[in-house]
Amino acid sequence: MPHSTANRADTIHSEAFLASLMRRQLRLSIACAAAFLVALLGLPLANYFAPALMATRIGGFTLTWLILGVLFFPYVWLISGVFIKRSLKLEADEAREVLK
Repeated sequence: MPHSTANRADTIHSEAFLASLMRRQLRLSIACAAAFLVALLGLPLANYFAPALMATRIGGFTLTWLILGVLFFPYVWLISGVFIKRSLKLEADEAREVLK
């Protein structure tokens, strides 16, 4: 029995396992970076293409400042939370596949 446990540990740390996990995490990282870039580049573009809309006042702030000062950080936290949750799930799924 100890031999099979050692064999499983070798499989989990194999090059194929790590390469597969890294590919899946790269795709996740690119998706999260794209979501961040949408917000980062979207606000200046919205200001450029829809200045009247972005100058609308909501709660004493213009829409631009509301998005930038209030909504941007929760959006980044959401992206970070999704990244961490999915990254941990990817690792667990990959390990479960290898241990079958």
